[in-house]
Amino acid sequence: MKKILMIGTGGTIASKATTGGLHPQLTSDEILMYLPNISKICEVETIQICNLDSTNISPDIWILLVDTIRDNYDLYDGFVICHGTDTMAYSAAALSYLIQDSPKPIVLTGAQRPINMEVTDSKTNLFDSFLYASYDEASGVQIVFNGKVILGTRARKTHSKSFQAFSSINYPYLAVIQDGHLIQYITQQKKAAPTYYDKLNAKVGLFKLTPGIDADILAYMLEKNDAIIIESYGVGGIPSLPQYHYFDVIRDGIEKGKTVVMTTQVANEGSDMTIYMVGHELKNKVSILEAYDMITEAVVCKLMWILGQTDDPDEIKKLFYATISNDILY
Repeated sequence: MKKILMIGTGGTIASKATTGGLHPQLTSDEILMYLPNISKICEVETIQICNLDSTNISPDIWILLVDTIRDNYDLYDGFVICHGTDTMAYSAAALSYLIQDSPKPIVLTGAQRPINMEVTDSKTNLFDSFLYASYDEASGVQIVFNGKVILGTRARKTHSKSFQAFSSINYPYLAVIQDGHLIQYITQQKKAAPTYYDKLNAKVGLFKLTPGIDADILAYMLEKNDAIIIESYGVGGIPSLPQYHYFDVIRDGIEKGKTVVMTTQVANEGSDMTIYMVGHELKNKVSILEAYDMITEAVVCKLMWILGQTDDPDEIKKLFYATISNDILY
């Protein structure tokens, strides 16, 4: 029987109703009491590193998760992290870069409704997560939610209230779980041991292009950050009419050593800046990076990880385009 460490961080699954709204209060041990039959699947021990609404999750918590998993890695066969849904996709992506090539599964899960409610998805999601964490072929970082196993670099929250909260973007589900039965579609190649990282640079900004938005806002963000991700329309580009000066702002930022990445607001199929003139000229005249089929959550966390390792532009580019946990397949 596999031995799994359950790591509590809070979230809806751990929440109770208060006069001010739902607030995380249950510990990992208290949550586990709602699954008395879990001992038939695996042996579970718990640790609580924080009890936060996931809106309050930060890179410091990601590093704390890395430290917790590294300190306990040899003692357990897998890890289940209880986490709020709002930032779960970011945390899954961050852990995919901070703990690379883990031969043991690191599963994130949570719920849209607290575990102490009569109607809740908590028990199913948690049961499925322990089931997957106990699976011999499981490895790496995943989100297990609503019967779907999603690669950590490909998950996005696409529903704010319903139980099918997460989707896998530009990549198939790794597996599905139905009535306690696991159907594996993709098995990841296992490495001998994980590689850990403990440095992040959180000075990464996200600029969402909207009709009429002033390029001076982008210039200000470039001043305050070491990297900026431009979430453009469609396949990627910038406004090019004379009244705009996006090209100059981006060029000046890159010349000052800033990293600029172009991605798309569209969830599926990714970017291709060569298709339209509004993207083609920019791509060919400045050293801008392109996200292609990477999702924004992964781009944000990958840049934080990269900038935590180096500030050399050539090395940044090399690491950005390196495929890690199938994050980019352009």
